[in-house]
Amino acid sequence: MEQIIRNILGAAKRIAVVGLSPKKDRPSYRVAEYLIAKDFEVIPVNPNCSEVLGRKCYKNLLDIPGKIDVVDIFRRPEEVVAIAKDAAKIRAKAIWMQEGIVNEEAASIAREAGMDVVMDRCMLKEHVKMAR
Repeated sequence: MEQIIRNILGAAKRIAVVGLSPKKDRPSYRVAEYLIAKDFEVIPVNPNCSEVLGRKCYKNLLDIPGKIDVVDIFRRPEEVVAIAKDAAKIRAKAIWMQEGIVNEEAASIAREAGMDVVMDRCMLKEHVKMAR
């Protein structure tokens, strides 16, 4: 798993953050803010917002123009299967389920589509660990 994480974070440029909240106290906001500070292109995905962190927010993955390297997911585990299916449709390279999120069905869908999968890990914490 550690090598997969290194590969994802080492190669990723565009990260779609599904469930990115406009509230500064939410983990999704803090992780996205960190990723932006580390020069990743963060694309917010939240059907209830038009903009988060000064970036245009998309209703779903299918609305985002261009390629996505990683789909970073901040949604309940039962909502992840549909997100994995959309990630496969847009040919994302990886899906990343944040801490507390595990969905084996979604992981299988992603792997069958050729994506790398990370579950129950925080992208910010893993990036910090990798930078040491």
